[in-house]
Amino acid sequence: MTTEVATTRSSGLDWKKLLIGAVGMWLLGWGLANLFLSFGYYPDKYGSKVVIALLALVAGVGGAAILFFFLNMFVEGLPDRISAKLMPYAYVLPGVGLIGLMLLYPVLQTINYSFANEDSSKYVGFQNYREIFKDDEFWQSILNNVLWLLVVPAVTVAIGVVVAVLADKLSTQGEKVAKSTIFVPMAVSFVGASAIWGLVYHYDIGEKQTGLLNRIWTGLGGKAEAWLSISDFRLNSFLMMVILIWLQAGFAMILLSSAIKGVPEETIEAARIDGASELQIFWRVVIPQIKGTIITVFITVLILVLKVFDIVYVLKNGLDKTNVIANLFFQELFANDQAGRASAIVVILLLAVTPVLWYQVRHFREEEANR
Repeated sequence: MTTEVATTRSSGLDWKKLLIGAVGMWLLGWGLANLFLSFGYYPDKYGSKVVIALLALVAGVGGAAILFFFLNMFVEGLPDRISAKLMPYAYVLPGVGLIGLMLLYPVLQTINYSFANEDSSKYVGFQNYREIFKDDEFWQSILNNVLWLLVVPAVTVAIGVVVAVLADKLSTQGEKVAKSTIFVPMAVSFVGASAIWGLVYHYDIGEKQTGLLNRIWTGLGGKAEAWLSISDFRLNSFLMMVILIWLQAGFAMILLSSAIKGVPEETIEAARIDGASELQIFWRVVIPQIKGTIITVFITVLILVLKVFDIVYVLKNGLDKTNVIANLFFQELFANDQAGRASAIVVILLLAVTPVLWYQVRHFREEEANR
């Protein structure tokens, strides 16, 4: 008996803590999983959505606390050397596991479904990809996405820089008013913004026009047009791009304004002493010092544009050559019941976003290293 106790103490293992911790985590996970599944499958049993929300809140917060309690107990049951090394990772593990469950698993499942048929009941190899690449609508969507990518991030950043510089020249109160006005659209949802601009582009049959753009256009002597139906030179797509630029200009302005205010005044004064004009100071002194922020804003908007959906769906739903990749996915999945092709489209979109994400992470690390 004495020998067994000595062996247990020398090994540093506490079997009681290990067992309680492991069993506690398993029971907690099983209970929470069934509770949250019941919210989806049997909502009527809870009587009200408010009750479900409160239970979810209590179970989520309380479950997290209890999980860390049992996890801590399990790690403490290990030998001291192993416990000390594992403790930091143990506290990060639930978060990483949740990210893996919510992000990584759906990605892998989507890739898997992209090789299956319309109801994901049978594998069909690369058939979905072959059909997509033969589809004219797919290439039309690719072209539109490229146009969005070329126009929206560049114009958004340009407007953000210009507004940030001009607002910086105003009085303190004037700067606050100007920035608040530009930033207000950020509070509007994409669907709400589409509805607002839909009124601007609205076309009425007859002489009387209620759409703002047509009122202005006819007031200047022009003929009323159904602007969002004009696909020549992709005019309708460019008009929809205006909406996203309007929404994101405030975001770009705020970040770039902060970067401009962070430019050392000494460098600007030195340039003025050397005889540089204000325009030369802007391009050769200010812009190089806020280059990192410009790239960050550009990439952020670029990623957003790659996923653009709401505006196109609300205003045209892809008609008149306005379709984009995200909206094409929606049509394949919900209108055509083609889960396999829809998954393949998402995989292609994922492949398109990945290099941009990689560059953003690399740029962020370089920025951190240079601080």
